[in-house]
Amino acid sequence: MKLYYSAGACSLAAHIALEEAGLKYEAISAPTKTKQLPDGSDYRQVNPLGYVPYLVLDDGQALRECAIICQYVADQAPAKALIPPCGSMARYQLQMWMHFTATELHKGFSPLFNPAMPAEAKQVALARLQERLKFVDGELAGKAFVMGSDYSVADAYLFTVTHWAKPMAIDLAPYPNLLAWRERVAARPAVQAAMKAEGLI
Repeated sequence: MKLYYSAGACSLAAHIALEEAGLKYEAISAPTKTKQLPDGSDYRQVNPLGYVPYLVLDDGQALRECAIICQYVADQAPAKALIPPCGSMARYQLQMWMHFTATELHKGFSPLFNPAMPAEAKQVALARLQERLKFVDGELAGKAFVMGSDYSVADAYLFTVTHWAKPMAIDLAPYPNLLAWRERVAARPAVQAAMKAEGLI
């Protein structure tokens, strides 16, 4: 498999998932700003949308969208228990977290990264994002991981998105459960490996 990623982008979640699953893959840098692959070619020739992650399977089929790629990867390594079984309520709960992270947090950060966004609009977006972070902090109370005692790909995605708080100068001190959870996830060998591969640590 080939994972196209941009360092520190949401593709880090897919990178972590692949490391956790122990699957064979090749990570290919596809910076979101330049769209230029290591061989000098235009990444949009691979993925016309030009964003990451993008996973090309061994048979040539491809998947995009972070939440979907993470779930697919987890399903390829059932022994690792990175995702609950299909049809179970726990599976739907994990998907609920994946979609929440994608739509409420991931997209919540987007206006803050946009240099064309007016300052007032950024403040509105930030206030909404902080409400969502407060909700997450409450949900993590008394839990080791998002789904409870078991680590899953939902943790990988949430960890990746909340990692953007630092470059956006968002103080996470008001969210002690979130901070403690982030420390637990950050200490995992697979997370360390993916972040080192992307030059983040």
